[in-house]
Amino acid sequence: MAYRLALAAAVSGSFSIGEAGFRFVTVAAGGVVLGLAVASAVTWVRRRVTDTPISITVGLLTPYVAYLPAEQIGASGVLAAVTAGLYLGRHVSRDLSSETRITGAAVWQMIVFVLNGLVFTLIGLQLPGIVQRLDGIPAGTLLGVGGLVSLTAIATRFVWMFPATYLPRFVSASLRRRDPNPPWQWAVVLAWAGMRGAVSLAAALALPHDIPQRDLLIFVTFCVIASTLVGQGLTLPLLIRRLGVVRSDDTGHEEAHARAATAEAALARLEDRRPEWASHGALLDALQARYAHQATHAEAHRDGQLGGPEQELLEHRQIRRALLDAERESAADLHARAAISDEVRRRIERDLDLEELRAEG
Repeated sequence: MAYRLALAAAVSGSFSIGEAGFRFVTVAAGGVVLGLAVASAVTWVRRRVTDTPISITVGLLTPYVAYLPAEQIGASGVLAAVTAGLYLGRHVSRDLSSETRITGAAVWQMIVFVLNGLVFTLIGLQLPGIVQRLDGIPAGTLLGVGGLVSLTAIATRFVWMFPATYLPRFVSASLRRRDPNPPWQWAVVLAWAGMRGAVSLAAALALPHDIPQRDLLIFVTFCVIASTLVGQGLTLPLLIRRLGVVRSDDTGHEEAHARAATAEAALARLEDRRPEWASHGALLDALQARYAHQATHAEAHRDGQLGGPEQELLEHRQIRRALLDAERESAADLHARAAISDEVRRRIERDLDLEELRAEG
């Protein structure tokens, strides 16, 4: 939305902060409301669709279903798509089956990889034409402008990163207790990791053709992308090693705590429903011992090979699924209370999904 307002000001040559502020709020609010409406409709569909390919297809179409109508009514299509994604992401544990989540993750990884490569290939094909149209500007001047803007972009991220890292903790004592100040080396790595990519170039290519020096702006954007992706990207591993930045153990402790909490939730669910499952005493005892061990030591749980008639196997699966659901609910609750990060929650959910698939295989 800010990009759109800036373009309008550049084309018209006039700018009213009051009018721009009102339009910014209304367009943003419209995008958020429409995104929530689309997410609610998709949630309703997801809860009634059990076929994995259909469910994944619905997920792939959701960003377009949110974005296109929002743009048609003059709202922010980007905010609509982002809002729908955030809402659906918070409910993915409850609305999708294990098979859909596992398969969908693989599908999304493939699509992101292909689209990134395709975008850079198609956009890169335009570079020769842009350079040709900049024929009247000396090559040294072009490279100098591109290098200066690239250095400015890199320096600006450094100027922003340190206050953004330490100022909130300086102001808020509760934040300092919950999340202490990280070492300065971490801020340096985060600042150096500010690579520009397809989004920056897409924004430059979206400039109207009557914008002054449009080709020069696109060329400079190419320079910034090349200097950050190639220069910063290739030197980032060396910088990390030189600064001695290593993986923190906090995530490991956090994950161990979360796994213990989910195991305790499964134990509580097992005790609550033991009278209902009284005919499966041996299985319940084995599961209780297994979850007790996991809760105590926060170790990876192991699957057992369970035999028996078809009905008994079906009941075993139902019991196991109920306990896995308890673990999922506990992990979701920990994430909602900000006790664990999204990365940890996703790792736990993936393990639970795989275990459920193994149990049903």
